[in-house]
Amino acid sequence: MQGEEQYVDHTTKFDMKLWGKLLHYAKPYHKYLWWVVVLMGLCAVLDVAFPLLTTYAIDTLIPAGTDVNLTGFIVLYLGLLALQAAAVFAFQICCGKIEVGTCYTLRQLGFQRLQELPFSYYDRMPVGFLLTRMTSDAQRIADTIGWSLLDLVWGSFYIIFCSVTMFLLDWRLALVVMLVFPPLAIVSARFQGKILHNQRFVRKTNSQITGAFTEGIMGAKTTKTLVREEKNYAEFEELTKEMKRTSVKSACLSSLYLPIVVSLGSIATAYVLWRGGHNVVVMGMTLGVFQAFINYTVQFFQPVRNIAAVISEMQGSQAAGERLVSLVETEPEIIDTPEVEAEFGDNFHPKRENWPKLVGDIDFKNVSFQYKDGEKVLDDFSLSVKAGQTIALVGETGSGKSTIVNLICRFYEPTSGEILIDGVNYKKRSQLWLQSNLGYVLQQPHLFSGTVRENIRYGRLEATDEEVEKAADMVNATPFIKKLDKGFDTDVGEGGGRLSTGEKQLISFARAILANPAIFVLDEATSSVDTETEQIIQHAIQTVLTGRTSFIIAHRLSTIRNADRILVISHGKVMEDGTHHQLIAKQGMYYNLYTNQFQDEKGAEILKNA
Repeated sequence: MQGEEQYVDHTTKFDMKLWGKLLHYAKPYHKYLWWVVVLMGLCAVLDVAFPLLTTYAIDTLIPAGTDVNLTGFIVLYLGLLALQAAAVFAFQICCGKIEVGTCYTLRQLGFQRLQELPFSYYDRMPVGFLLTRMTSDAQRIADTIGWSLLDLVWGSFYIIFCSVTMFLLDWRLALVVMLVFPPLAIVSARFQGKILHNQRFVRKTNSQITGAFTEGIMGAKTTKTLVREEKNYAEFEELTKEMKRTSVKSACLSSLYLPIVVSLGSIATAYVLWRGGHNVVVMGMTLGVFQAFINYTVQFFQPVRNIAAVISEMQGSQAAGERLVSLVETEPEIIDTPEVEAEFGDNFHPKRENWPKLVGDIDFKNVSFQYKDGEKVLDDFSLSVKAGQTIALVGETGSGKSTIVNLICRFYEPTSGEILIDGVNYKKRSQLWLQSNLGYVLQQPHLFSGTVRENIRYGRLEATDEEVEKAADMVNATPFIKKLDKGFDTDVGEGGGRLSTGEKQLISFARAILANPAIFVLDEATSSVDTETEQIIQHAIQTVLTGRTSFIIAHRLSTIRNADRILVISHGKVMEDGTHHQLIAKQGMYYNLYTNQFQDEKGAEILKNA
């Protein structure tokens, strides 16, 4: 919740600046918006013209009786009807393109920004909130810009043209109708803030519900094993009750608002009927003008009601707009300087021809780092790693191992100090240059929906089938892949759910090695697999790390015995540094960790075979 609250501006005013931004995002479709304005203006003129034609018929054609030729009048009337039908057809096409195009653009901008934002953003933003912004929020804004603004434009034009016409017909009666606007404005102002407040709460609660859905689906196994079904249901029911209560309250406010508008319009219409009838009898107003005035007065408040409904709709959409704009305008905490982008390109327009070859020398120079919540992890940390070395990082949870690796990968940046790659501060190179030279294998590998071949090819999209299969061979993944129903063309299921953890791990190894990275990171890559799979992965590790600068975060210390250097990390500092044999001989922290783990593993093995 904290992350969501951080990005919402809780103003109760109608924010024209926000809508200006949203319309700016729809800039590729502004030509259609202008066509809608023109077509709506034309429709409003025609809607005002038809009562005048009826006035002409009543006051001129009917008194003339059978002596008048109606052909011209009929042709004109039918011609205007055809023009109106064509305008309606055209503006519906334009509005459809605006809606679909705006939704596409907003989602494209949001998704692009999500690709640019660093890990720290995802640390504090729940997935459900992000999904809501990219789906229902974007669609609601597109609906409002594409269709609700249509009613606003038509209503505005009609009110203007109708007002001018009524003043020309009888300015006294027209003035009475205009007197309805001040109380209408007061009512709108009173309801506007309350509707917006409730709509904001509805959208926020909807995000929480989406988040609860996501967590419930992803954590289904945990829910079952902890027998939390009833508790989860109760928590979810509480969220939905809150959303229902506020939604009903918001709907009641909107429902109360519209009848008040209708009632004010009915009062004005009643006065026109009374006063207009008096003018026909006493002051010589023609029946044609009287019917036109009645027609205009009745129709005059239809666009007013439409505008009132649009305002209510825009109150709800504004809450969605605030949330989506906050995402699109969130500035990444890690950015390349304009000079770096000019030379090396950005994440979406790389200038690969200017990229220097990454050798793999890495230096930490007096690096300090703390997270946004104030937790300090590294303080004046220095480390020098030569190209091709394999560095193992061991230590208790929270000692700073993952932070060191994430800083190397530039998923985070130092609070102070600098990190050099090949002797150059890596801030003087583009993020994409560095991360294109990275191979990263996580403890829990993530596979995408698709085939085994497609998942390996994610490492380098232009790779041939032969290169994909060669990468699988290098990490000993081919034997299990060939046992699958369709081999490399077997669908892995959502998140790789049809494969075991070890099989997913081997595919992630193949995916990483296919990119031929200069820097390789293994983050607890063998901690979640069985002993047999671990041996296969160990062989794969020896293959893929050869000639690359590598960092291994290890839980099982037996997997790092062959590392060039083992660093024992505690509270963000290197407590011990050496090879396996050197640290064992030293009989310090590493010796204690290794012997304790060795005894635990042997004990478990004895119990298993007993």
